[in-house]
Amino acid sequence: MSETDLATDPQARKAALREQARKNRVAQKNKDEVSRGICETFTALPAYAAARTVMWYVDAGSEVRTRHALPAALTHGKRVVVPWCVVESNTLELFLLEDMSELVEGAYKILEPKAELRTLAAKIVRPEELDLVMVPGTAFDPRGARMGQGKGYYDRLLSAARPDAPLVGIAFDCQVFDEIPVAPHDVFMDLVLTESRAIAGRGRRPVS
Repeated sequence: MSETDLATDPQARKAALREQARKNRVAQKNKDEVSRGICETFTALPAYAAARTVMWYVDAGSEVRTRHALPAALTHGKRVVVPWCVVESNTLELFLLEDMSELVEGAYKILEPKAELRTLAAKIVRPEELDLVMVPGTAFDPRGARMGQGKGYYDRLLSAARPDAPLVGIAFDCQVFDEIPVAPHDVFMDLVLTESRAIAGRGRRPVS
């Protein structure tokens, strides 16, 4: 596809950026070490200290790795929540994680709650209960705009989070672009954390 086509077709430009971001992420060096630093920055946030219920994501593929930080998070005196994918409806549900043994490999090779635990009333968490939300993404920009996998899972979940619950995108520097195309349903981050910077995003304030 030509540069002219990319400039005039937002969907084509979005697809090209998503592809480039994925390549950049796969090529990222020292993922474990860099991811550890990003997770430490997340847990050092004032919003983390103040939160009672925190959503973490569980990494898959080349994403910033979080699963190695989760055991420590479970000792921080907070309700640790992780999302899991309902493939049939393209939605995310929330699970109260109390021990790493509650997770098994599920859809898309992502660690997910064991099937027999998912429907327990004590384990189900509503989006409105979240005080702080960690959000993965394929690409971000300095406005806090986020590009996911293209299925809208997180946009639907995040639209139900409380307005006062900060949304924190987690990414490597190589996933941040000058600008990514956005659609009306896209949810902007309040903050994007990488290994070198903390980017204040627009959040869910209405576009002026």
